[in-house]
Amino acid sequence: MTLILMFIAGAWFSCSVQRPVPQPVFTEDPSGFSYLITERGQGEVAAINDVVKVHYTLMLEDSTIIDNSHERGEPISFKLGSGQVIKGWEMAMTRLRKNDKATIIIPPDLGYGDQQVGTIPAGSTLYFDVEIVDIIRAPEQYAVEEKEVVETQSGLKYAIVEKGDGVKLQNGMRVKVHYSGYFEDMTMFDSSHERQQPIEITLGRGMVIRGWDEGLGYLNVGDKARLWIPYQLAYGVQGRGPIPPRSNLIFDVEVLEAVEIPGATPFNTAGKDTLETESGIRYIIIEEGTGDKPERGSIVNVHYSGYLTDGTLFDSSVERGQPFRFVIGQGQVIPGWDEGVALMRAGAKYRLIIPAELGYGERGAGPIPPNSELIFDIELLEIN
Repeated sequence: MTLILMFIAGAWFSCSVQRPVPQPVFTEDPSGFSYLITERGQGEVAAINDVVKVHYTLMLEDSTIIDNSHERGEPISFKLGSGQVIKGWEMAMTRLRKNDKATIIIPPDLGYGDQQVGTIPAGSTLYFDVEIVDIIRAPEQYAVEEKEVVETQSGLKYAIVEKGDGVKLQNGMRVKVHYSGYFEDMTMFDSSHERQQPIEITLGRGMVIRGWDEGLGYLNVGDKARLWIPYQLAYGVQGRGPIPPRSNLIFDVEVLEAVEIPGATPFNTAGKDTLETESGIRYIIIEEGTGDKPERGSIVNVHYSGYLTDGTLFDSSVERGQPFRFVIGQGQVIPGWDEGVALMRAGAKYRLIIPAELGYGERGAGPIPPNSELIFDIELLEIN
């Protein structure tokens, strides 16, 4: 209330008048949404490739509440630029800082458009009250402008950004690597840094794309390097998951450690009989175990090494130093394993020769070509 003194006909008197309450002013973003920051946070705004954690309440224009993360007690977490949320949300997050609270108005063309989604009617304008709980910064991209770039005969290119002083990587080593993967426009599609968990692989075993198996082979422990991998050495003409067909990929990698691991030694089958089941699985008993055989639903621990018929080792729990655990008869493994391991007793060592139709069939898998007969040397360690 404002007191205004007025003089009329030689006399003073007072009256009060109502001052208009100022209305909140929304910022209209050129992208088409509007936002109002109701409580200012700190730091820099979120950027593409950052992971943001957000608490929110979603409402329709008539104030109907559709969703509320506070009730679940857990904020939503997503990476900017990944397409995990509606376009309007992704754009709006890049205007906000950690601990900002804001109201965002998203028009239909930046929301769900003319589609009905759950209880959200088609053509809805969406109102969000949001709080930026945290921003996890994307790892910095390596600076390679002044680094020597080497191109190999396969078409792979690499540049060592920072030289390590560890051993040179060799096929068969167990290697631990931190990485960030980018498309050619440097949009990040994956990063072990975000998960705070480096990847561990056995080099040269086809556990990763061919460009990785080759590229890491040029590096030493401690190296930081960028790999430019053509699609032929990545996910090919099909693509995979978020990676479109024929995608050339870029990886910034850091080799954390590498260790020599015991090589898998094929079982000695000399003088042993080869038996066959009705389904066509052939098996050779190297050592017989004791006790009962596993039944459907039994949990078993096994060590194994898998070979192609030309002797190529494509996978081995022995080399990883970690037994494999699965449930018999639940489809967690190929049919030949479900049937073959059920023949064994605890402590037994068998060689299973599995026809393609009980393995990976016409599709193959990873380093296993289509229509491959497979050989597995298996030791059944434990039955639960």
